[in-house]
Amino acid sequence: MTTSADPTKQITYADAGVDVDEGARAVDAIKAAVATTTRPEVIGSLGGFGSCFSAAALKDMEEPVLVSGTDGVGTKLAIAQLLNRHNTVGEDLVAMCVDDIVPMGAEPLFFLDYVAVGKLKAGAVAEIVGGIAEGCRKSGCALVGGEMAEHPGVMNPDDYDLAGFVVGVVDKPKILGPEKVSEGDIILGLPSSGIHSNGYSLVRKVVIEGKTVEELNQPLEELNGESLADAVLRPTTIYAGGLLAALRAGAPIKAMAHITGGGITENLNRALPAHLDAEVDRGGEAGPAWSIPPVISYVSNAANLSLDEQYRTFNMGVGMALIVDMDDVDDVAEALSDQGFEPFIIGQIIPGTGKVVYNDAD
Repeated sequence: MTTSADPTKQITYADAGVDVDEGARAVDAIKAAVATTTRPEVIGSLGGFGSCFSAAALKDMEEPVLVSGTDGVGTKLAIAQLLNRHNTVGEDLVAMCVDDIVPMGAEPLFFLDYVAVGKLKAGAVAEIVGGIAEGCRKSGCALVGGEMAEHPGVMNPDDYDLAGFVVGVVDKPKILGPEKVSEGDIILGLPSSGIHSNGYSLVRKVVIEGKTVEELNQPLEELNGESLADAVLRPTTIYAGGLLAALRAGAPIKAMAHITGGGITENLNRALPAHLDAEVDRGGEAGPAWSIPPVISYVSNAANLSLDEQYRTFNMGVGMALIVDMDDVDDVAEALSDQGFEPFIIGQIIPGTGKVVYNDAD
């Protein structure tokens, strides 16, 4: 049996759908962006088989603990592809990883990405990796390497997917977590920039599908004049850099929770010991004391979501939750304000069984 009509004809990798030359152009296009994220610990440059990062500074810690995380951007990518906007989803990728390890008090050290594409286009990849580099700069970690994989026949030519991997470090005596939380502690929230990178399967189903690109780019009164395209593609806030600066300045934070998939309901409980609950004040008919981004309300109304379903789907304006002693609230709030955050109180810690409960009193 032969594999082609002409058994004497050479079939190259490019004939099979993989353009090695375009891959080389893509690597060249991202080198400058990657270089802007370097740290003194980085050894070598982009292009090796492995990435080297010096651990010499860890010797100054009492007991250094490595903390790792991995995540993706999810179906938000489908909207970026529909709108042909690729310069912000890289920030989302970094945010979802670095802000998953900072709740332990860990400093992100280095980041690697995995970019899978149907058809490699150097320009689009450069936009994506440019966003990843921006996220690394904001969080203070080095982009030390990654992988670009072209998948003809497996993915459509214009499709791509992203995954990210981060490694950080924290001195063991300084690890934050549930064991430090006590009854009477106060829960502070840090504002989200919007939907961030969770709930997008619902977003697409109820407000994106069936609309043209032109319709998505039209200003909407419900979004205070912003277009739906701009609102849903706004990058995820990166909290890691500012939170670490506040911790280094002595802010006595006990525990944190990154509010991602599952909303406040399914994330704040991860910062709790088994004998305590987090009581979040939703404010009854008047709503909570903090601001909910208009795009979250817009999607929730379009989907006719109950209040409980909203709080277990979206971040509801709280991108990161912090648990602090009642006597330290003012000091922590001041340290956070110094880093450009606008913290607000969302609730308190009460006796319970390790759950998030809601106070809906006006």
